[in-house]
Amino acid sequence: MNHRYFIGLFLTLFAVSMVAQEVYVSPETLAKRERRKNLTVKEWNTHDKTHTRWLDRVTTYDEQGRKIEEIEYATYGQKWRKTFEYTDATGGKVAKEVEYNDKDKPVRICKYEYNTNGTKAKQYNYLPNGKLESVKVFEYIFQE
Repeated sequence: MNHRYFIGLFLTLFAVSMVAQEVYVSPETLAKRERRKNLTVKEWNTHDKTHTRWLDRVTTYDEQGRKIEEIEYATYGQKWRKTFEYTDATGGKVAKEVEYNDKDKPVRICKYEYNTNGTKAKQYNYLPNGKLESVKVFEYIFQE
């Protein structure tokens, strides 16, 4: 048997093992989520000279403490909005993210895959019509 066969076999077994294993969620992450249950955070800006206040960002968390929506505002209204979806397969990490423009129309859809240690493995970027635009692969290099 040749070298390529073993590499292919290894990669196939590795991919299957990654899918079969549950993604790890740290105790620290779980503690943060506990504090964020059903929380809405509004960020306000104040102009230094006029003391005029305006809403900058609103972040909303669900009953499990996971971020489900983030809205960025400008003086004219909404700049953009993102929604976040989760699945059991991601172990509580974002599975899908949809970004909307100032007219609340989808502009980009991202779907994520994770490594067994919880780090991002791949990000698939789709156009609003569902066509795959690009794939981002995450590589982690640790220095000693």
